[in-house]
Amino acid sequence: MTATVLLWVLSVLLIVIGLAGAVLPALPGTVFVLAGIVLGAWIDDFALVGTTTLVVVGVLALLSWVLDYVAGLLGAKRAGASREALIGAALGTVAGIFMGLVGVLFMPFVGAVAGEYLARRDHGGALRVGTATWVGMILGMIAKVVLAFVMVGIFVVALLF
Repeated sequence: MTATVLLWVLSVLLIVIGLAGAVLPALPGTVFVLAGIVLGAWIDDFALVGTTTLVVVGVLALLSWVLDYVAGLLGAKRAGASREALIGAALGTVAGIFMGLVGVLFMPFVGAVAGEYLARRDHGGALRVGTATWVGMILGMIAKVVLAFVMVGIFVVALLF
């Protein structure tokens, strides 16, 4: 195999890992997608994928990163979450990584509910805050996945046209 082929394989591998990372909180998804795209642009000396495309993709990666963190916080803040609820959601997210897809999807909710309950001893409030935090995090994850696929789409269009 030539070096160019190996570099393209690495570029595609980074993009695929990035798409997986858009769902898994342990991986910085759009960072990997961006790295794969930059590598792909570099391989052909930026002839097909130029500066404008890379700037657009970079802005989308930054937007994805911001949305990922802000969405959960906005959901929690809107519901009046305590600091403990936010810490619980973060811990739940980390714990969920080791439990597969179901853990990734639902442990942030469990963590936020537990944190809010420990802070205020109010069952109803804890459920409300947990739900709002979870909805915010899920919406952030959906936005991150969509933006990651848009980034890949822009890259593919730039390569082909």
